[in-house]
Amino acid sequence: MAVENTLTAGPWPSRLRIWIEATRPYSFTASVTPVLIGSVLGAMDGLFSWGRFLLALFGSLFIHIGTNLVNDYYDHKSGVDTIESKSGSQVIQRGLLTADEVYWGGIATFGIGSFFGLVLVGLCGWPILALGIASVLAGYFYTANPLSLAYIALGEATVFVFMGPVIIIGAYYVQREVFSLAPLLISLPVGCMVAAILQANNIRDIEGDKAHGKNTLATVISRRAANWELGVLIYGAFVLTGLLVLLGYAPWPVLLTLLSVRLAIPVVRIVFQTDELQDIVEQSAKLHLEYGVLLIIGMLISRFLG
Repeated sequence: MAVENTLTAGPWPSRLRIWIEATRPYSFTASVTPVLIGSVLGAMDGLFSWGRFLLALFGSLFIHIGTNLVNDYYDHKSGVDTIESKSGSQVIQRGLLTADEVYWGGIATFGIGSFFGLVLVGLCGWPILALGIASVLAGYFYTANPLSLAYIALGEATVFVFMGPVIIIGAYYVQREVFSLAPLLISLPVGCMVAAILQANNIRDIEGDKAHGKNTLATVISRRAANWELGVLIYGAFVLTGLLVLLGYAPWPVLLTLLSVRLAIPVVRIVFQTDELQDIVEQSAKLHLEYGVLLIIGMLISRFLG
C-alpha cells in the first residue's frame, strides 16, 4: 500500500538512509501483519515451517516496497506529489533521488519479492503463483498506466483485497497447502483496518488530489461521506471480529482486539473535527498494527488453551 511517509531526513543524509526513507518503513505494518496472522492461523492447524514463513514475509514486504517506490514515481510524474503537498516519501521532490532511480528501485524490489515467491511456488505449487502474479500486478498498476487504480477510486478496494484476504490466505496456504474458510473470514476485519489507513491518507490529501485530477474515493464521494466511510471501516472491523467469535469462526481470546478501540476513537473523531490531519495516517497505521498484534496474541492464547 502506498501512503505518506512521515519520517524526515536532514540535509543530504547517507545514501542508505535515503533509500530506507524512500521505502516508507512505517507503512510496513500493512504487509507484515497479515503474513503473521495467516502464518499463526496455519500453525494452529498443524506444524509450522519457519522457512516458508520467512519466504512469505520477505516476499510480501518487498512487493510492498516496490509498490511504494513505483507509486512515488507515478505520483511525481502526474504532479500529485510536490514539495508543497508533502505527500509520498519526498525523496524525489527534495532531490535526494532521481525519479528514474526510484522507478528502477521499485522494479528491483518487485523482482526480489517475486524471487521469494517463486521459491514458494516450487514448494507449494501454482496457487501461490496465481496469488503472487496478481499481487505484483496490483502493486505496479496501483498508480501506473494504463490502470492507475488509485486514480479511479479503486485504491481502498485494492488495498482491502490484497493486504487483507490475499496475504492472509496466501500465508496460511504456504503452511498448510490448503485453503480454508476461517482464514478468509478472519482476514475481512484486517482488510478493513488496512483500507482505513489509505482512506485516512486520502481524506487528508483530498484537496490536493482534487486539484491534480486524482480521483480517489474520498474526492468522488465528498469529504463528509469519506469521514463516515473511515468510521465504518474502523468500527466495522471490531463488529466483524465480534461476529466471527459469536459464529465460531474465531476463538474468543481474539476479543482482545477490542483493546485497540482506545486508538480507534481519536482516529475517527479527528476527521470530523478538524482539517489538521498531518498525523492521521500514522495514527491509523498504529491502530492497524495494534489490532493485528492483539489478534495474533488472542489466537496464540487460544492455541495454548487448547
